Amino acid sequence: MRLTVLFKDFFASEKASGILLVLCTMVSLGVSNSMFGEAYVHLWHTVVAGHPLEFWINDGLMTVFFLMVGLELEREVYIGELSMRSQAMLPAIAALGGMLVPAGIHLLFNAGTSTASGAGIPMATDIAFAIGILSLLGNRVPTALKVFLTALAVIDDLGAIITIAVFYTSDLSWADLGFALALFGVLLVLNRLKVYRLLPYLVLGGFMWFFMLRSGVHATISGVLLAFAIPFGNGDDKSISYKLQHFLHKPVAFGIMPLFALANTCIVLGADSATGLFSHNSLGIFLGLVLGKPVGIGLFAATAVALGWSMLPTGVNWKQLIGVGCLGGIGFTMSIFVALLAFDDPSLIEHAKTAILCSSTVAALSGTLWLWATLPKLAAPEE
Repeated sequence: MRLTVLFKDFFASEKASGILLVLCTMVSLGVSNSMFGEAYVHLWHTVVAGHPLEFWINDGLMTVFFLMVGLELEREVYIGELSMRSQAMLPAIAALGGMLVPAGIHLLFNAGTSTASGAGIPMATDIAFAIGILSLLGNRVPTALKVFLTALAVIDDLGAIITIAVFYTSDLSWADLGFALALFGVLLVLNRLKVYRLLPYLVLGGFMWFFMLRSGVHATISGVLLAFAIPFGNGDDKSISYKLQHFLHKPVAFGIMPLFALANTCIVLGADSATGLFSHNSLGIFLGLVLGKPVGIGLFAATAVALGWSMLPTGVNWKQLIGVGCLGGIGFTMSIFVALLAFDDPSLIEHAKTAILCSSTVAALSGTLWLWATLPKLAAPEE
């Protein structure tokens, strides 16, 4: 199977980023529970330009992360794995199952309670972590399985973006939302007029972020809208969409995501941490990610194949697909991001983060061990 250069770059950057995220999480947890813990936690609450530092990371820099995710989605839709119906159906349907079943499991434990808003937490898959863990198995992993996991995670992120926009929007300021959407309209006009200079898009995108932030809709959505407004062209290396996505790979993988991990995993583990893991909310998150992800992905994929809507990728069997389903339970970045939007109570957020870290660890270990046992000893060399 011949892969595009941009996909190889994407997979390589996400692979290294996943390993770096593991290290950042370990460092953050270690420092948070050391004698420097109080100062470390306070660091992320330092006010910069009227807002805490963590705000600029979660609402500002993560917009750039979502911009890159949007550009990757755009590439996949136009010329990638989602450009042909036959190729897109299996990861799309599997991703749908990987979102609905975990959310259903969480609601099973939390329906009618104040923590029901956390149903979106186990729906998410962390692209960097999942690909980083898969990469540890080296050349034993068939190329088709890498592509399936990447497409699955990209569609999963789209689902998370839609979930954030629909379910995690605070009181709306219609005037500010109107300004943001008007700017998006201007960006689309520039696209139709074939304006191929990047600067106007970035400047107007910055204003769109400002008004989206004021509107009550989470500002990171503006990153996705900007991505789809930027002209794709034919997707070659002269396209401004290609150039921007290629430029953003390393800053996002080795700057923004590690910063997000450091800022959002400074969890002080106290006596109530273990108790919090057995709350209905934490159980919903844990079982949603560890059990709901592989069951949802496998069940929906099997249904799609049985109905003749799609078929398994060449060189991939059901055991391997279930292993990838387990890796889909690595929520981390996106799950923590949704948890920050779902709850206002600091203790609920901390318990949710702890549950996310525990479940992502179990998902990573179970997926790795399962694939280690089921993958062929040597994969065919890539073209």
